[in-house]
Amino acid sequence: MEKIIWLLMMIPTSALFTGIGIFAWRRKKPMWFWAGSTVKESEIRDVPAYNRANGVMWLAYSALFWACTFLGLYGMALAGIVLMAACTVGIVLLVIVYQKIYDFYKNRDGN
Repeated sequence: MEKIIWLLMMIPTSALFTGIGIFAWRRKKPMWFWAGSTVKESEIRDVPAYNRANGVMWLAYSALFWACTFLGLYGMALAGIVLMAACTVGIVLLVIVYQKIYDFYKNRDGN
């Protein structure tokens, strides 16, 4: 029963992060990171590449959750450790990676 509950929690969560990655990758306007914030097209020099980088970032993050999903079928302790790392260290890494993506694609001509 615990494995069913685990799957009922983890599959939608993993799919959500995968969906964010796909959404970011396909988006025509620049993808944002923080809730309520926006990134203007004039801020980014190559919007498709910027969005692709954001999509890859979110897809990589979702891979941790998919790994947890399937690890839970074999051992809940290991899955819990990976999940805890994804929810703590992973979020910090998301912020750092996003800032690097933004800085790399930011217009440098003063616009």
